[in-house]
Amino acid sequence: MPDMNFPPQAGVFTPLAPQLGLVLAPNPSPMTGPGTNTYILGDQSLAIIDPGPQSDAHLAALLAAIAGRPVSHIIVTHSHLDHSPLARPLADAVGAPILAFGDTYAGRSAVMQQLADAGMAGGGEGLDHSFAPDVLVADGDIIAGQGWSLKVLYTPGHLGNHIALAWNDAVFVGDLVMGWSTSLVSPPDGDMTDFLASCAKLQNIPVRIHYSGHGAPITDPHARLTELIAHRESRTAQILAQLTAGPHDVMQIVQAIYQDIDPRLHGAAGRNVLAHLVDLYVKKIVTVNGNLGPDAIFRLV
Repeated sequence: MPDMNFPPQAGVFTPLAPQLGLVLAPNPSPMTGPGTNTYILGDQSLAIIDPGPQSDAHLAALLAAIAGRPVSHIIVTHSHLDHSPLARPLADAVGAPILAFGDTYAGRSAVMQQLADAGMAGGGEGLDHSFAPDVLVADGDIIAGQGWSLKVLYTPGHLGNHIALAWNDAVFVGDLVMGWSTSLVSPPDGDMTDFLASCAKLQNIPVRIHYSGHGAPITDPHARLTELIAHRESRTAQILAQLTAGPHDVMQIVQAIYQDIDPRLHGAAGRNVLAHLVDLYVKKIVTVNGNLGPDAIFRLV
């Protein structure tokens, strides 16, 4: 469960480190935990990371925390509805450009585009279909402001346009890593192959702390990444064990390996299972009878 004592109060600036603090958006939910963390980086000239959902109250809270200081950059880690919609109203208010990897469909892998073209709709957090950054950034780019700099790390998986941002001995990890929950990976928006690769990429970057899009800072990031990867590998092993007994569809696998959850959650679990199956399909470990998709029959190669 999320640490509901962090941050202490929505709409209030919470200092985290020299030059860094956050304002919690008022959007708590099972998907967002306490709400979205909007980070404010800098002293005299600021960067705003993940402005958050459309909310007049959150915009007012951010402007109060900015307190008239110049804002040079507004950076969006990914364009889900809990992270990006406030970017444009904030940009209009402070006169800063919006930076991101691309629009909501940027970075979508070929197999996920195939699923989308076949009519599969997204699920879960919701896409910001109107998101349009002013400046595109790529892996390895440096975003520099007065007294701070960030290195862009392209980290797709939760969404194709997801980036993380390395700052000194910390990384702003968006929704790729959370301390209180595993990240949603829901095709065709989320891609398990990319997600696992992005986790491995961050594992190779030795830092002290991760600042997540939701919840408290992660103070042992390497251990948390190891835990997340192990969780996904365990789920893959469960799925392969079912397929060893013969071909299965998604819901047959869900009913076999999610016996301890409310059946009303089986739809969401199916998204997770499908993400693993598509990863196995890309790796040529499983194949399908018919077309790849949520209704396909999967079997081992």
